[in-house]
Parts: sequence; C-alpha cells; structure tokens
Amino acid sequence: MPPFTVTKLDHVSVLITDVDRSRRFYRDILGMREIHRPRTFDFVVVWFEIDGQHVHLLLKDQADAPSPRHFALRVSDVAAARRYFQGLGIPTQETTLIPGADRFFIHDPDGNRIEIIQWLRPYSSEENAPVGH
Repeated sequence: MPPFTVTKLDHVSVLITDVDRSRRFYRDILGMREIHRPRTFDFVVVWFEIDGQHVHLLLKDQADAPSPRHFALRVSDVAAARRYFQGLGIPTQETTLIPGADRFFIHDPDGNRIEIIQWLRPYSSEENAPVGH
C-alpha cells in the first residue's frame, strides 16, 4: 500500500483548438464557472471549477484523436439535460445502462467525449459483482 491516501479527483484536462469557442461551450452551454489560471503558467489554459474540482482546457494545434476516453459530469436532472442538449442541436449518444443511473454522452466542439450522468441511487459494487462470487 502507498504511504498516502487518494482523497478525491482534483481535475481533468482536455485538449482544445479554439479558446473562445471552447470557453463559450464550457461556460455558456455547460454553465461552468471560469476561474483564473495560475499566474505562473506561461502557456494557454482555461480553468473551470465545479464544487472544488476543475476542468482544464489546454490549447493545442490539434484536437485529441476520437476515443472512448471521457470525463463525467453529474447533473441534478438528466432528462432535462438530455432535452436541453438536443434542443441546442448537440447530439446525445445513449450508452450501456448502469443500475441506478441514467446517462448519455455528448462531445465538446473539439470532439472531447463528456458523460452526463444522474445517479438515481448510490452505486452498489456488491450488486454489480459477477454472478457466483
């Protein structure tokens, strides 16, 4: 065992190719709160904060290759979120069910995959254990 304890997820970073376009998506579409990046940074990055956790948008020349890699945003009403994104013309992708959750995926303007999830009840590892174990 390591001599420390991981206490929570601190942040995720995603690659973007257009700061203004991504800022509008994360701030105006997703409703995230932009915060100041560290003044010691000498590269372009935009930081957003959600309840003490961060999403960092790193400016690069090319977007990441399409991938199943993603981060998830927990929402209070996934059905309302699904209608909201569809109403804005943002495609929603349904996915494999998780007992006790409703979820779907969207993509940001650079193709970064984002899971939108609402837990209807706490996740149970025991309930999801392989049969016979």
